[in-house]
Amino acid sequence: MQSRTPAGRTGRPRSAAADAAILEATRQALVELGWSKLTLGDVATRAGVAKTTLYRRWAGKNELVVDAVAELFDELELPDRGSLADDIEGVVLQFAAILDRPEARSGLMAAVAESTRDDALRERIRASIVDRQKRLVLEGRARAQCRGELPSEPDPEEAARTVDLIFDMVAGAVVHRTLMSGKPADEDWVRDFTRVLLLGLAAPPTTEPPEPPAPEPTEPTRPTAARPT
Repeated sequence: MQSRTPAGRTGRPRSAAADAAILEATRQALVELGWSKLTLGDVATRAGVAKTTLYRRWAGKNELVVDAVAELFDELELPDRGSLADDIEGVVLQFAAILDRPEARSGLMAAVAESTRDDALRERIRASIVDRQKRLVLEGRARAQCRGELPSEPDPEEAARTVDLIFDMVAGAVVHRTLMSGKPADEDWVRDFTRVLLLGLAAPPTTEPPEPPAPEPTEPTRPTAARPT
C-alpha cells in the first residue's frame, strides 16, 4: 500500500497494520452508515486506534474515504492472455467484480456525489483513483504495441490523449453499466463491449446468426408402371 503521509510531516514511522485497519474500518462504516453519518471517531473505534492516529495520517473525512476506495482499485491487474481483446476482457471483468462489492459501490458513489460541490475532493479522486489506474491502459497499450496489435504513437501529447480517451471509455461504460443501470457486466456484455471498443460500431456481432435449418429429405418419386394395353 502506498504511503499517503502529507509531505513535510515528521514523527513516528507509520504502521502499515494501522493503515490497513483504518481503511478497512472506513469501508465498513460507509456500507453501514453512509457518507453523511460517517465520522472519524467511529472509524477510529472500529479500527481500534486513537482518533489522533487518524488525524496524523488524513486531514479529514474526504481524504480518508477516497484513500479507502482507492485501495480497492489498486487490486486491479492487467492479465496477459495473449491478445489485446482478451487482456481487456480480463481487466474489465476484474473492475466489474470490484464495483459489485458493497464497500466499493458505497464509497465511490458517495465520494463522486460529494465531489460535485467540492473541487479539492474531485482533485483527490482524480489523483488517487483515476490517474493511478491509468497505469493499466499504459501497460496494455505497450504490450499490444510489442505484439504488433497497435501502432506506435511517437507524439507524447497525442499518446497521452489516447490514454485519457481509452480510460474514460472503459471506466465510464463499466461504472454506468454496474452502478447506474444496475445491470451485470458479465462475460457476454464484456465481450460485446470489447468488440465495440476495438472495432467500432460497424463491427459485426460476436456470434454469427444461426443458419436456417436444412430442408427435410424427401423420398424420390417412383415411376408409375405402364398399364398393359
